[in-house]
Amino acid sequence: MSKSSIKYLSVATLALLAASIAPLGASALTTQNYNSKGTTTFTAGTDTTGPVDPQDPDTPVTPTPPPGVTPGGPTMPDNGLTIVYASSFDFGSHAVSNQAEVYNAAAQKLDDGTTRTNYIQVADNRGTFSGWNVKVTMTDFTTTNAALIANGHGTLTGAKVTLGDAEIQGDGTANPADRFAATTTLTPGVQSATILGATSGHGSGNNLLDFGGKAGATKDSAVKLSVPAGVSGAATYTADFTWILDDTPAN
Repeated sequence: MSKSSIKYLSVATLALLAASIAPLGASALTTQNYNSKGTTTFTAGTDTTGPVDPQDPDTPVTPTPPPGVTPGGPTMPDNGLTIVYASSFDFGSHAVSNQAEVYNAAAQKLDDGTTRTNYIQVADNRGTFSGWNVKVTMTDFTTTNAALIANGHGTLTGAKVTLGDAEIQGDGTANPADRFAATTTLTPGVQSATILGATSGHGSGNNLLDFGGKAGATKDSAVKLSVPAGVSGAATYTADFTWILDDTPAN
């Protein structure tokens, strides 16, 4: 065998050896791991959202109260848990009747002229997940008509309000409230049971209770005023509703 042939075989052998060793080196380079971290911190927040659409809670809206009504608003500063909005109810104008009657509240009006369900909105941005609950009270419907007051008919005696077809609208949060009353009948001077609430671990973010269903199917008829026969005078009667929020977890 010539020297040139020997040289050729040696080069070929070296090439094969290099090819067999190369994958081992490439494989070894893919086994290294390096760990890093991400971090973020949250502090208790206060609500800055304002009222939202009860049918589309990702959309801010401006509700319009009934004519002549000025809602009282919250009585305490926002500490991260607050009632953002609660509807006032317009039961309309009607002829005096000699029979017991039931009158529907108009749907909640927005400043763009459209209507939605009447509703209450609660925001919990405390970051504690410790729960909360809402109750409501109603006064008598009374009039300022001096003649009716003088003859003993300044109050719609026996009138009651029913908050019906209630449903939690939880689309605005990944962790909605989990307790509510589908129907609540209010008697003047008597505090209701919980109408909307969150057990421990629930109810963070924006929570709404829609009177008329999440989709608003019965928004024009879900809230009702029942008036006994023979108690209404020819006058305007007004009642105050007080929505009571506290940080006690709902049952």
